[in-house]
Amino acid sequence: MNSDEIKAKLADYLAKDILRQPGRTIQPDEALLTSGLIDSFHLVDLALFVEDNFGVHIDDSELNASTFDSLNGLIALIQSRQ
Repeated sequence: MNSDEIKAKLADYLAKDILRQPGRTIQPDEALLTSGLIDSFHLVDLALFVEDNFGVHIDDSELNASTFDSLNGLIALIQSRQ
């Protein structure tokens, strides 16, 4: 799966299932956690989505803003583990 496909799947999940704003566009470098767009509860949901849909393992220690604060960061993490 290339980065555009990963980005589309992540952005769609975030907009529809986490933010409940299906028409919202999430930019690849938009801050997710540090801006307050998603909270710690949604962070766990997002981590489970990444594990289930991309076949990568996320350590509990990685559930933080440095790893999960943007789509670009998540894409890099996913691609490094596939």
